[in-house]
Amino acid sequence: MCHCGTLSSSKKYSKEFKLDAIWPVVVMCHVLVIKSNNFYSYQKHKANKPEDPTHDEMISWVKDIAKFSDNTYGARRIKKVLNTLSYPVGLRKTAQLMKEANVWVRYKKKYKSTTNSEHNKPIYDNELKQDFDFQQPNQAWVQDITYIWTSQGWLYLAVVIDLYSRKVVGWSMGSRMKAQLVCDALIMAKWQRQPKAGLIVHSDQGVQYASHQYRRLLKLNGFIGSMSKKGCCWDNAVAESFFGSLKQERVHWRNYETRYEAQQDILNYITMWYNSQRLHSYIDYQSPNDFEKKKEELAKVS
Repeated sequence: MCHCGTLSSSKKYSKEFKLDAIWPVVVMCHVLVIKSNNFYSYQKHKANKPEDPTHDEMISWVKDIAKFSDNTYGARRIKKVLNTLSYPVGLRKTAQLMKEANVWVRYKKKYKSTTNSEHNKPIYDNELKQDFDFQQPNQAWVQDITYIWTSQGWLYLAVVIDLYSRKVVGWSMGSRMKAQLVCDALIMAKWQRQPKAGLIVHSDQGVQYASHQYRRLLKLNGFIGSMSKKGCCWDNAVAESFFGSLKQERVHWRNYETRYEAQQDILNYITMWYNSQRLHSYIDYQSPNDFEKKKEELAKVS
């Protein structure tokens, strides 16, 4: 008589060794301390279980998606793409497929802030108060500055992001972190989007955003200045998140010889990947460009 036990032992040994051709099943069950009826039930279930004809297809797609995203997509985004391709998989199944496909994901590295808020210049009130949800374009923009190391020295990047779609609508890069850097990014965003007066433009309390040159630019266009509390990164979380994605997915995996090389790569990331292809969880796993385009089409129909 066989003792009680788990089916996992029979699964392991029956898979690795064809012992049933040498020893009686009852004897093997006794040695492995399992019930023979459990062994036979497993064999019957295994024989009747149909193989998934789409399994190999999904493995191939997972590899392609990983390559397409430059190994930046985790299980949630890969699941969303597979669902879009009509494969009804869940998060757990997607993780299993990724493991089987030997797909890896880039990990995050820490980076420090470039903000210099130790100044005596006037600052704006916090108009957003961590409310980053806007239903129309060009109602509120957020800005920030970060840095990228090259063999020629630091390259500084200033960006402007529309909270409506999380699209990067303006940017500027240079070797010096001056007020002109953030002004150029805002001028580019204004030229591309043509916002109306009353637009909220939020930043941290960095000296560049408190400069006379920047404040004058806001006033001339009728924009409303807004600033985070000192030392509170959550007040500008959207811009911080973008820089985290940029560095995790691109910058930390490059060795830039020149500032020009870094500029071209970052420009490619913003225009060809982040704005046009990368799936953003906030906008239901769409790219900012696709999100805005669909909203425009729906507005025309209604």
